[in-house]
Amino acid sequence: MQMKSKRRLLALLLGPTLGAGLLLHTSAAAALGLVEAYDAALKNDPAYRSAYYANEGAKENVALGRSSLLPSVTANYFNGKDHSNITVDSVTRPYDYSSKTASVELRQSIVNFDGIARYKQGKAQANASEADFENEQANVAVRVVGAYIEALFKEDQLALARVERDMYRERMKVNEQLFAKGEGTRTDKLETKARLDLAEAQVLEAQDALVETRDTLAGIIGGEVDALTPLNPDFHLLPADTLGFEAWKKIALERNPELKSKLYVVEIAHQEINKARAGHLPKLDFVASYTKADSDTINTIDQASTTRSIGIQLTIPLYSGGQVSASSRQAVAGQERARADLQVETDKVLNELRKNYHTLTSSVERIDALDKAVESSKLLITATTQSIKGGERINLDLLDAQRQLYTSQRDLAQARYGYLMASLKLRAGAGLFSADDVRQMAVFFR
Repeated sequence: MQMKSKRRLLALLLGPTLGAGLLLHTSAAAALGLVEAYDAALKNDPAYRSAYYANEGAKENVALGRSSLLPSVTANYFNGKDHSNITVDSVTRPYDYSSKTASVELRQSIVNFDGIARYKQGKAQANASEADFENEQANVAVRVVGAYIEALFKEDQLALARVERDMYRERMKVNEQLFAKGEGTRTDKLETKARLDLAEAQVLEAQDALVETRDTLAGIIGGEVDALTPLNPDFHLLPADTLGFEAWKKIALERNPELKSKLYVVEIAHQEINKARAGHLPKLDFVASYTKADSDTINTIDQASTTRSIGIQLTIPLYSGGQVSASSRQAVAGQERARADLQVETDKVLNELRKNYHTLTSSVERIDALDKAVESSKLLITATTQSIKGGERINLDLLDAQRQLYTSQRDLAQARYGYLMASLKLRAGAGLFSADDVRQMAVFFR
């Protein structure tokens, strides 16, 4: 076997992650790290930016709601030319004069049930948006890590597809040499050729899949992706879970941002009911005004006046054509819908939490089993090679043993990636996510 083929075989035996590095000639210095990808996503991911500005805008709902309870000051000024005709005893006399009016009014609510509901609703709207943004912060991390891991897995698949193809090429050369010497069979050549053709197609398919996953990651981080930091060969599991699912469930019910957002939506709907019912309630305002007028009416031509007033104004709604009652019933229906949506979201969150918890716990045994499967497959290749030399096995047995190794390595990489994703999603689902989670996960990549 040539030196180039030996390098490929060495890459295969070292495992999919390190093998990918040898085959793809990835430079660690130029590779995009997980933390770098996450930081880039925070700056460039369109979904995250949309959520950020939506939250910034929603913060103003507090001020908007409070404005209904704070004083309002209005000023008016009028300056005009007036023409009037006055008829007295059948005699009409025209009057042309200038009129001016300036006023300032201050109004402060004393009793305003609509304003109180608007203030509480504004706070609930701001809190709901904050919870939505908190959820999006976790979501962007899940998207980045998911796309990053998926791209790495496609690299592993491409690397393994290339190694398998190259091994078939080398085996084809050996078969041709043995056949030329009369030591091989045409069947061996045909079997290897068929497998080689399939391996060539699988390489092309793996290349397309890798390009697609890198494009997905590039869309999230807002930049081209040429190389990624691979999974550390010295992979180690996180500390075993000691909480149990019921503890995770309790935490999620208290802290999950999606559930918090839905709870605030219920409160928003409740305040909508209060706003509607306020249409039947009185409103009491404190009013102070200052008015200065000069010839403001026909009766005050050439007269100037200054008026100062202070007092309270009581407004009692009597009838509005049934609008208040209809709005109240509509708001009650909206609240019930919000409660139903909350229950739907709760079931969804808990189902996803249970799924990720079981994936995390079951992956421990799966990774351990696949580690052993990889080692066993390597030993099988060694034993099969020796058996071929002794005439006990044939070429096809070695190819099958090599395929078993490829499959075990691929499944091991996939199990490790799934384990990391389940860990991140579990913390996100429980409402425990922070940016430090991404930095801690980056330790698993070298």
